[in-house]
Amino acid sequence: MTSGRSERAAGPALLAVRTAVRDLLAAHPALRGAPLVVACSGGADSLALAAATAHLARGRDLRVRARIVDHGLQPDSAAVAERAAAQLAELGIGDVRVLPVQVTGRGGPEAAARRARYAALDADRPDGGAVLLGHTRDDQAETVLLGLGRGSGARSIAGMRPWSPPWARPLLDVPRETTERACAEAGLVPWQDPHNGESRFTRVRLRTAVLPLLEDVLHGGVAGALARTARQLQDDADAFDELAAAVRAQVERGADLDATALAEHPPALRRRVLRGWLLERGVAEVSDAHLRSADALAGAWRGQGPHALPGGFVLRRTHGTLQVERGGRGTAGRVIGG
Repeated sequence: MTSGRSERAAGPALLAVRTAVRDLLAAHPALRGAPLVVACSGGADSLALAAATAHLARGRDLRVRARIVDHGLQPDSAAVAERAAAQLAELGIGDVRVLPVQVTGRGGPEAAARRARYAALDADRPDGGAVLLGHTRDDQAETVLLGLGRGSGARSIAGMRPWSPPWARPLLDVPRETTERACAEAGLVPWQDPHNGESRFTRVRLRTAVLPLLEDVLHGGVAGALARTARQLQDDADAFDELAAAVRAQVERGADLDATALAEHPPALRRRVLRGWLLERGVAEVSDAHLRSADALAGAWRGQGPHALPGGFVLRRTHGTLQVERGGRGTAGRVIGG
């Protein structure tokens, strides 16, 4: 890979971004030699990531592409995408494409844009390679706070993982201000998304109001502490997953689960077993309330009737085993035949 931009002496911020990318590639053998797609919005985080990745690819067996998702949410979005593409080409990335998407569906514009973006990136991975995303330590802190506010459990508070195939996030320990300085050191001009100043978006309010207040009240270091909490919980989740896999191997009876054997284990392990099992049976969006009701059929069995689950599924206990089957419409979230 050759660079169309004259090589500058790297400053400390750019070196920090390069080190973060290099460390992630070294830590995960699956990423070595595979095609790497850098997802780039034109903002500072993804431009710095692209610059670091392009630099590391020179003289190495790294195939780097770049993809720019044009959400079409602003009148000049196509021009923004083209400016980003031009800067990526100057970095020496030869395969740069703009992916236009339609932002529609449930959950508001943030969630709809995220779904459209991830779907487009996943569909355009040459040779099934990894996609590098520019999420920073600040994004991780916001994600942890969102999980806390929603009360969605340790899995959500654990935030984003550095490597969750096909998504790679090398910058989760890098502050946003470092990526901004890295772009300045590399002579890159990042795009400033006007949506980042609109308080109607939850993440913007977390970024501009909640996190600064926490930093002030707790005398700094909050973003780093939240990111460390996420890493600790990821380690805990990995350990729990291993234990849950062992328990599931003990209690699985074909497509069903032995409820009596499952009841001998702690509730946290039971629910983790149930969650994985239900997801594999096709039950999506299993909430904490659903899991606790499902767990009661094993750990607090009193002869209760079947429990309805999202997607028209029903969980029932029959002759000491838990079974999932298709149920009727409009029954999700309540017990049938209690």
